Amino acid sequence: MQEKENIYPDLDLQVALIGGVAFTSEGSDREVLVSTLYGDVLVHILKIGGRNVALIPRHADGNRHVPPHMLNYRANICAIHELGIKRIISTNSVGTMKNHPVGSFFLPNDFIDLTKSRPSTFFNERTVHVDVSEPYCPHTRQLMSASLAGRNIGFSEGVYICAEGPRFETKAEIRMMRQFGDVVGMTGLPEIVLAKELNMCYASICTITNDACGTGTGKMTVTEVLDTLTNINDKLRGVLSDVIRSLPEQYSCTCSLATSDAEF
Repeated sequence: MQEKENIYPDLDLQVALIGGVAFTSEGSDREVLVSTLYGDVLVHILKIGGRNVALIPRHADGNRHVPPHMLNYRANICAIHELGIKRIISTNSVGTMKNHPVGSFFLPNDFIDLTKSRPSTFFNERTVHVDVSEPYCPHTRQLMSASLAGRNIGFSEGVYICAEGPRFETKAEIRMMRQFGDVVGMTGLPEIVLAKELNMCYASICTITNDACGTGTGKMTVTEVLDTLTNINDKLRGVLSDVIRSLPEQYSCTCSLATSDAEF
């Protein structure tokens, strides 16, 4: 896909936020319907950290909650690209498979993709080998860690594993995955790969909402996840505000080179 100019230059959009479960468009003062090759996407414009931000609540479709395996990942990323935005911050909910405290934050530095049936690329007519050796933007991740440390908020880093969903994982699956990953979620892929295919900066801040299946006591529930998100929401919004306010005008990462010299 070609580089895009901002089709709404009056909005001065430099960053997009893709919100996870319980993330709403509250506080937005404008809505923009962006048409893409993969479908229309309603983008909410709001002010965070003194900047205009394009927000896509990942699971929202009117009054319907869209499950992770049915999300239109390509449309969402394409809509952000159509708006001329080159930076994406994602919020995700995850279960911990190791000693990461529930209610803390997690910054992925790598991923393992165990999804099965999701369209995972923009390039079906030609081969594009996108570089994901450093999948998450190191500069944005540094801003996240600095904000969390400055606010004295507990966080950890490691490998994010993405499962297909929408069911929770079995105990056997968790035993397997914890050998090479730290947390498990259902929405990080193919979102990050699609962003890399368009040479965009992408970083994720995850909320650890629960112990992964079989690692805690009792049965996992959706209520448990939502309660944790509610309790930590103000902290998350504070960190997002810090990061967005601190984003520099010039890029110091190599995210824009992910697909350079990658086509056949």
